[in-house]
Amino acid sequence: MATLRAGRSLQRLIRLSCQHRPVIAARSCIPVATYLHHRPRHITTSRPNELAQTIDAFPSQLENAPPDLLNRPAPAPTTPQTLTEKIVQRYSQGLAEGKFVKAGDYVTLSPQHCMTHDNSWPVATKFMAIGASKIHDRKQIVMTLDHDVQNKSDKNLKKYSQIENFAKTQGVDFYPAGRGIGHQIMVEEGYAWPGTMAVASDSHSNMYGGVGCLGTPVVRTDAASIWATGRTWWQIPPIAKVTFTGALPDGVTGKDVIVALCGLFNNDEVLNHAIEFTGTAETMRSLPVDDRLAIANMTTEWGALSGLFPIDDMLKGWLRYKATEASMYKQPSPTASLTSDRFNHRRLDDLFASPLTADKGATYAKELYLDLSTLTPHLSGPNSVKVATPLSDLEEQNIPINKAYLVSCTNSRRSDIAAAAKVFKDAANGGSVPKIAGGVNFYIAAASLPEQQAAEEQGDWQTLLDAGAQPLPSGCGPCIGLGTGLLEPGEVGISASNRNFKGRMGSTEAKAYLSSPEVVAASALHGKIAGPGWYKKPEGWEGVVKGEGGYASFSIEDALDKLVSDAEAAVKEAEQRLENTSGMASESTAEKMADEDAAQESGTSESLTEILPGFPEKVTGEIVWCNADNVNTDAIYPGKYTYDDAFSSDPAKMATVTMENYDKQFSSIAKEGDILVSGFNFGCGSSREQAATAILAKGIPLVVSGSFGNIFSRNSINNALMGVEVPKLISRLREAFPAEGAAAIGPAGKEAITEPDQNAQSLDSPPPAPESKPDPAEKALTLRTGWTFTWDVRRSQVVIKEGESGDTWTQKVGELPPNVQDIIARGGLEKWVQKEISSG
Repeated sequence: MATLRAGRSLQRLIRLSCQHRPVIAARSCIPVATYLHHRPRHITTSRPNELAQTIDAFPSQLENAPPDLLNRPAPAPTTPQTLTEKIVQRYSQGLAEGKFVKAGDYVTLSPQHCMTHDNSWPVATKFMAIGASKIHDRKQIVMTLDHDVQNKSDKNLKKYSQIENFAKTQGVDFYPAGRGIGHQIMVEEGYAWPGTMAVASDSHSNMYGGVGCLGTPVVRTDAASIWATGRTWWQIPPIAKVTFTGALPDGVTGKDVIVALCGLFNNDEVLNHAIEFTGTAETMRSLPVDDRLAIANMTTEWGALSGLFPIDDMLKGWLRYKATEASMYKQPSPTASLTSDRFNHRRLDDLFASPLTADKGATYAKELYLDLSTLTPHLSGPNSVKVATPLSDLEEQNIPINKAYLVSCTNSRRSDIAAAAKVFKDAANGGSVPKIAGGVNFYIAAASLPEQQAAEEQGDWQTLLDAGAQPLPSGCGPCIGLGTGLLEPGEVGISASNRNFKGRMGSTEAKAYLSSPEVVAASALHGKIAGPGWYKKPEGWEGVVKGEGGYASFSIEDALDKLVSDAEAAVKEAEQRLENTSGMASESTAEKMADEDAAQESGTSESLTEILPGFPEKVTGEIVWCNADNVNTDAIYPGKYTYDDAFSSDPAKMATVTMENYDKQFSSIAKEGDILVSGFNFGCGSSREQAATAILAKGIPLVVSGSFGNIFSRNSINNALMGVEVPKLISRLREAFPAEGAAAIGPAGKEAITEPDQNAQSLDSPPPAPESKPDPAEKALTLRTGWTFTWDVRRSQVVIKEGESGDTWTQKVGELPPNVQDIIARGGLEKWVQKEISSG
């Protein structure tokens, strides 16, 4: 029975905890039966999910417990999966029979769709350079032109023409400049379909999660691989669950939700995670699909790789409406297939017959919660998405603005335009529409042409034009610092877009705030940061209720499931601590490894990774220690060399400047065969591939860190550079080699993240965090340690030898499966694709 499983898990946890974890309060050791017979129907505490505090909350509301709960049989043994894992399971190829994917797994991925935009031509040049001539599956690929649509230069028009001609030749769906922003097209045209996976060579592909489609970004090499073979690789990230409670008050929007989340949880809680949003049916009904799209879109700014909403009644109603709408209109573009081919009621019937949902008992890396009913309108900034301030606080400061923007894929749909128009309609009081404030420029651009046409039919577009708004073509435009209306030095702007990093929307000497469309409109009307007055703070309001942990407002069934899951996880952790209390290898390490060798030879071990012929079973070398967090790609390979093709094509030259902006002495200290070890968030910043190839040019085969920037991780494998995350090693190195006078701050994210000056190359990736490293006057930035690092690929573990007379210890690490070995062994993804198409 489920209750018996809970009891055994808790008993084991209590036994292990009382022996080895004396910090756990004595009240944790209550009889399990006491909990099982005294627990509430709903737990409303907002306290952290410490086991002792959770159990304290249970002995109430006994009368509401389901009478048959204790007698329910335990479910059949399964492998519970999150919604993210279930979708990845559908689109993974070559899985072993019976294999259930989980977070941390590397998979060969064949996404339902792959979208590229203005970068389609660079992807095409990669595609052709690897010897490909025909797109593997033309229905899988979508091309849009949306970034630099205002640029009428011969050079840009030539590039656009090349992309369109290539798309026509290949027979793929193509949407020309002015038709809409690619992400909006993916959603409204039904490419981003609930329960499927879609990728794009752009960081805001997270937006597809608003309609229950797992969307995540890929780099250009991945896109070329998908064009040529239909496949690429992906490592399933850790998965975080965000539980919403309550309901959004009037005057609070989805934009306020994500702005608040970015500011309230601003210490990298979800960095490089896949997020799943959930809540009760009543709560989720307060979040319309357009709000969900805005939230999912800006999970990118929150640091996540995806943001996924459930396939629920709210989404089902929206999908039915869109299918009916699609049947009423003609072909959306002469170079694209019919919308009704994808958006139709028959396809929806199939979807609704068996919609994917997360399993009970699925494992999440972390859980957060936010009570929507306590939320107020929020703004982010200036110049940082990690600073969120209630609108009421900023209104009191009377901050004048110069420019306002209702543009981008985040908040420029018909509902957003209607919300902005309502501000001016209400201010008209039945008379003529008032004008925007003097000295203010208000720019508007719909997310797509159909959204603009809908806003025109509703009269909202004209209302904004009558107020003095300046229309721009549907596209990214000022959101990414392109075209008309950029911020000038000293100006203040307020935008309904997604990023306000310093210099992104114009001058680095300007200030940019982000807000909802109605706040943007009200600010344009009043000439200062202001709201429309729709929100009324409830009596007794004491602040936003949020926190970490998964017990807030849980039903008893969900609480029991989580309690069991937490207990079992704690048991496993405690047992691991018992097996290796100090983390150091025992004297029998050699014997144990020999036993494992023998087990593999006899075929009795199932835990060892298959090693492809020619791939090294072990990688070993001396540790070269660079004690810094947030070493960005410019520090690894300076931007001034990035666009010097002659320099970047010469490995010998690249080796001389590797890590130059981190330490000019690195090149003379590090040697071929060394193992480079650095702190947390290594490789954050731009998507330049040279950050990986420069390290390889130096003869370094492996980089170790506490954590990697996601785009760097992709570029590393795509270019045959191996990487391993070993947080414990970073702690040990910092203990053994303290950096006197260092500014190192531990795990990344403990300081506000801002966009570096003139960092234009970071437009399609989250900005680097502030780099922390020792003061070179006090301590060497690059240190030869005398320690040896060995990665045993077959056993998925590392062995650290701390100098000649130091300790030796081991640590389990993630598996490097054969499909990823294959890419590295062949010299990177491009050479892997070449081999695939030549053998196909």
